[in-house]
Amino acid sequence: MNKKMLMLLGLSVILFLITGCADVNIVTPCLIGHTYGFWGGLWHGLVLPFSFFGQLFSDEIAMYAINNNGGWYNFGFWMGACIFGASGTRTVYTKGN
Repeated sequence: MNKKMLMLLGLSVILFLITGCADVNIVTPCLIGHTYGFWGGLWHGLVLPFSFFGQLFSDEIAMYAINNNGGWYNFGFWMGACIFGASGTRTVYTKGN
């Protein structure tokens, strides 16, 4: 196994351990409690892939906060999703054919 694969595997294990500490029984209080703004949307956008994966196996996990303040939450969510998506891309420029 080369060094990049080993680092990717280690990072994946760390991410799964961190997200494994999330409490999935907090969806109902979120509907009546705190209203999420820009920073909450940014965080939810960053963890979007993990939330999506968790939502496939559990009905208690939500990808998007229903009780948000509207435009600022949506903007933060979009920014977080873009940041996560852009960090995994790499462009190679070639000169001519």
